[in-house]
Amino acid sequence: MLRNHSWAAPLIVAVLALAPAGCDAEDEQAVTWSWDDVGLPPGFPTPRVPGDNPMSPDKVELGRFLFYDVRLSGNLTQSCASCHLQSNAFAEPRATSIGSTGESHPKNAMSLTNVAYNATQTWANPLLVHLEQQALIPMFGEEPVELGLAGLEGELVARIAADERYPDLFSRAFPEERGRIGVDTIVKAIAAFQRTLISADSAYDRFWYRKDPSALSADAIAGFDLFFSERLECFHCHGDFNFQGSSAHSNTTFDEVVFHNNGLYNINNDGSYPPGNEGLFDITGKPADRGRFKAPTLRNIIYTAPYMHDGSLGTLDEVIDMYMAGGRVITNGPNAGDGRNHPQKSEFVRGFTLTDAERRHLKAFLESLGDATFVTNPRLSDPFVVPGD
Repeated sequence: MLRNHSWAAPLIVAVLALAPAGCDAEDEQAVTWSWDDVGLPPGFPTPRVPGDNPMSPDKVELGRFLFYDVRLSGNLTQSCASCHLQSNAFAEPRATSIGSTGESHPKNAMSLTNVAYNATQTWANPLLVHLEQQALIPMFGEEPVELGLAGLEGELVARIAADERYPDLFSRAFPEERGRIGVDTIVKAIAAFQRTLISADSAYDRFWYRKDPSALSADAIAGFDLFFSERLECFHCHGDFNFQGSSAHSNTTFDEVVFHNNGLYNINNDGSYPPGNEGLFDITGKPADRGRFKAPTLRNIIYTAPYMHDGSLGTLDEVIDMYMAGGRVITNGPNAGDGRNHPQKSEFVRGFTLTDAERRHLKAFLESLGDATFVTNPRLSDPFVVPGD
């Protein structure tokens, strides 16, 4: 049963109402769309696309403008890109985000790397399956305020319609809607653009998918073996092609949604996490769900520091140290406790030892998941910025 958050009920109703139709059927693609154009290598799965929001180049281009447009915040100060920077693999270098009104958020802005493949969106909400649904949360959510558009739906539409470039962009993107500008067409366009945030040109991808034996260093290959070993257990939570816990795409027939407690906290050694930031427990209210979060993609991890759902680990070395220990120990302060002994901790977070060489190998492999093309690709960049300015 969902917990009784006063802000959540109307927003959840809106989210569920916007659930795309036909998602369990064969995906319908616009005849003008080709996933080859976004750089899918041979053997890389094709993203699923909702039947009522087929891909098209025009819709993607419209979504790109909207993603970077500050008119999508109530006070005209932020866009989606304000917390999802391309240079950081569409994450941000802050521990936790700050909304358009200056309100600090409890969570780290997740990377949008390969977001089209997420089985669920955000850190710990099984209700948010589709990108079209998820977009409503930062736009209209009030606890915390992100883009701050609650109650401003009409003003948002009017702002967009007043820009001379948008009526034509909407007409080309939504001919079946006669170019209608509305909240639904806005979020559909943003979702279409987000589905093109495909990262598949890392050294690992060139080695594995493009069969280039020289793409990975000897250290990275040794790190690959460690990552996929039963000794370290990393692959149990980050083992699919996208190095995340749960993925959905054209080749999956059953969408497994998994959340994990990795021993990041154990406040007062009674299983507590910081209030209001307790993972799946904040949705279900079930004690067994306390501290359970989605295992995010490790692709582009070299660009997405700080780490964890609350950005509380600043470096890859800190992350490795925590997993080597089998959980995090906080010795003082309000969050003091021994995460190694959390009663709901995943069985795969057991701790391990590494030699100096093995640690170097593991880091080399993780670094090989970085895609420099992705973080510089002009096709994904801010369309309002003129090159050379």
